[in-house]
Amino acid sequence: MTITRLSPAQYVTTPWRNGGGVTVDIAAVTDKDGDVWRFGRTPIVAPGPFSDYRGFDRVQVLVAGSGLVLQTRDGEIDVRQPLRPVRFAGETPIVSRLEAGPVEVVNLIGDRAKVRIDIRVLEAGRDIILGAGTHIAYCPAEPATIDVLGTGYELAVDHGLRIEADTLIPVAASAGRVLLASII
Repeated sequence: MTITRLSPAQYVTTPWRNGGGVTVDIAAVTDKDGDVWRFGRTPIVAPGPFSDYRGFDRVQVLVAGSGLVLQTRDGEIDVRQPLRPVRFAGETPIVSRLEAGPVEVVNLIGDRAKVRIDIRVLEAGRDIILGAGTHIAYCPAEPATIDVLGTGYELAVDHGLRIEADTLIPVAASAGRVLLASII
């Protein structure tokens, strides 16, 4: 197992594919074909179309603001509630609607032919077992403390840990809330 601290000084700002904004990439993996997966934080300051990520799965979590709705041909994807992950296909045509002003979201995007992705919320007093793979423990809104295999890690807002695991790993939160992104 390898644990690497993630801090804003290391993050990279990337323009959206459609030119409508920017994402702050917190962690990413690419290969000869391009993105394999990306985990980032994105401000959405105006309504508009989402970039086409054909062949990718997406998980999105509202972390600041309220009132985000993703309009699709088949209806709405409700992202109004903070810290509630929603999943959708990257090729789904989406136009965002902001009901109460700008918001910020955390996105995990993964090439479905190469990886499986998920985001869960870990709150103080809770624990979880992570499987083999890459995991990002990210602190979106308040300081948090998590325990990984018996070692405590204090995380400031917008900081995290990248955990490369080759076996099952227990993780517990003793303070705050963290997003746990898993890439398998």
